[in-house]
Amino acid sequence: MDGHVLVVEDDPSIREVTAIGLRRSGFQVSTTGDGHGALEHWRTGGVDLIVLDVMLPGLDGLQVCQAVRRSSGVPILMVTARTDTTDVVAGLECGADDYLRKPFEPAELVARVRALLRRGTHPEEETVLRIGGLAIDPARFTVHREDREVPLTATEFRLLLELARRPGRVFTRDLLLDRVWGYPYLGDSRLVDVAVQRLRAKIEADPARPELVRTVRGVGYKLTGH
Repeated sequence: MDGHVLVVEDDPSIREVTAIGLRRSGFQVSTTGDGHGALEHWRTGGVDLIVLDVMLPGLDGLQVCQAVRRSSGVPILMVTARTDTTDVVAGLECGADDYLRKPFEPAELVARVRALLRRGTHPEEETVLRIGGLAIDPARFTVHREDREVPLTATEFRLLLELARRPGRVFTRDLLLDRVWGYPYLGDSRLVDVAVQRLRAKIEADPARPELVRTVRGVGYKLTGH
């Protein structure tokens, strides 16, 4: 098995088709149709990734995402049927790692799931990187600031690590999408911008005035040691 995926979808037909596609691709799959069921499944342990619909009875997908993020960095792929950006941005701000719009092809879903799970694996390098008061340990997948561990999701860690490998270098959003997300997102920079916002909230002394992850207007971002 390639990993245990929890599918949270209230539409029985979509839930079944999604589960079948993932199982055929080698994943172990659990399913549930509501937010409370999602949290029960997740709390039992052993879930490697959550495919989470936004519109759910009871607790909606955004509330589930927030609850999971209080104590876990498990990858979350948010699914939305809305055509505007409201759910997308809200989901990313709640801590989702990626999003997918309905209707989607099973092959696209599987590609996104595989990409997210690859990002959850530890990089091969062993050297601890130190910059701006941060100690970034790729082997242990941890970040410390002044001997205090900073809890990051897999995506946030990958983003910080990519910037820290080349301090001072300016990374375009497209380059970060390729390096961190590992999937062609056709220039959708919201993934990068919201991930940077969440990362700053965790590592900056004053996220409103970032000193570590700097914006280079019209270009992208860079990490500085000041």
